[in-house]
Amino acid sequence: MKRTKPEAAPLPRNEILQGDCIAHMNALPEASVDLVFADPPYNLQLRGDLHRPDNSRVDAVDDAWDQFDSFKAYDKFTREWLAAARRILKPNGAIWVIGSYHNIFRVGAALQDAGYWVLNDVIWRKSNPMPNFRGKRLTNAHETLIWASRGEGSKYTFNYEALKALNDDIQMRSDWVIPLCTGHERLKNEQGDKAHPTQKPEALLHRVIVGTTNPGDVVLDPFFGTGTTGAVARKLGRDFIGIERDTGYIKAAKARLDKVRPYDPSAIEVTRAKRAEPRVPFGQLVERGLLRPGEVLVSPRGNAAKVRADGTLVAENVKGSIHQVGAALEGAPSCNGWTYWSFKREGKTVPIDVLRQQIRAELY
Repeated sequence: MKRTKPEAAPLPRNEILQGDCIAHMNALPEASVDLVFADPPYNLQLRGDLHRPDNSRVDAVDDAWDQFDSFKAYDKFTREWLAAARRILKPNGAIWVIGSYHNIFRVGAALQDAGYWVLNDVIWRKSNPMPNFRGKRLTNAHETLIWASRGEGSKYTFNYEALKALNDDIQMRSDWVIPLCTGHERLKNEQGDKAHPTQKPEALLHRVIVGTTNPGDVVLDPFFGTGTTGAVARKLGRDFIGIERDTGYIKAAKARLDKVRPYDPSAIEVTRAKRAEPRVPFGQLVERGLLRPGEVLVSPRGNAAKVRADGTLVAENVKGSIHQVGAALEGAPSCNGWTYWSFKREGKTVPIDVLRQQIRAELY
């Protein structure tokens, strides 16, 4: 009798899984997640309480989840969760890890040892950092994020044009000035204290998710906390998987997620890089009847060429592709024929790129 493999359990989209992140990731289907955003314990190694000049106590990170017996124990934990995360990432998936000077260098080395390929490190510069009350060190005004693909050959998602648009049409740099999570965004518990000591600002996750995922992608956060990753993912039309041990954090995250308004499907698409758009051969315009064999194309400087049935052009003593003919007429080493050539319709000059975009719109 032929045995059939049991069906894999469905991916728990838009759910919070309570418990150990390594165990939960090891139980998920292999190659099922598009992006991992990880805000692991920083292992701050705090020594005693910290007080402000007015003698009030600073609400620092002193929870048990951030304490490890030794660097060796922390490194072991880091290697294990990074391996589990890499297993569930799709071949073209990627990971973001955020940390401070206490841990990010150890995490970075473990990440490279695990087979990830580092793409960028990003400095999150806090515009409103906590002062250094003791005056014995520089004010710690930044954290570091490492962005890495699953492997060296991964074709990871990078919405370059979207991030450029987000940055007022200036190329996005690797230093991000974003304020700490404060005011109405900072979640409070029933006692009025911070619900989580290291809650990240939604602006930080917005930039990460817009820049390195697409609508419908699955974003996993193995240290979910109070759900910033899930809240931003939901707003942007991505699915999330959160993993968290602490019942109090899970309660706060669920209450937060319940308040997130449904996303507008027409507003979550982002500006695509031209190289990511479907390739449309010029000959397809001829095949589709959008341009006719024998039709004349013109250039901004008055050069003319006729369209041939096979999608090439002929002009004077030169023939070839729209790019080759344009370059020959201009005496230039290269030419972008899509922006160089136009055609006439009802007395108006129309760029041929309009026809290419028309076909692309049908492909999306």
